[in-house]
Amino acid sequence: MRESAVPILLSRDLRQTLRFYEALGFQDRGSRPPEEWHYLILARGDIALHFSEDAELDPLTTASMCYLYVDDAEALYEQWRAHVVPDPTTGHRIMPPARTDYGLVEFALVDPDGNLLRVGSALRS
Repeated sequence: MRESAVPILLSRDLRQTLRFYEALGFQDRGSRPPEEWHYLILARGDIALHFSEDAELDPLTTASMCYLYVDDAEALYEQWRAHVVPDPTTGHRIMPPARTDYGLVEFALVDPDGNLLRVGSALRS
């Protein structure tokens, strides 16, 4: 049996969230349009992210976050950074990869709704 967990993050506008994450290589896996259930299901390979709509969300104060394990965090950072235009009004930004003392290389992305995605992979020898 394969087990997994899926974070449910918040979104002020599910259509905007969909457009942003599609640019990062995610696909809409929902069976209904997001407006119907106020919910969005996205996937990229084996990574799944769910989003629940909250029009009152303040992106500067939300505590929503998750960790994504990927094959090559540095390569993914290079792909994603072209799609991130920092916005101080929402905190939207991407921070470059860093090598950790605990054997991972990690970067962080704060999406336009203030959700923090920490992304990491094992250090290569």
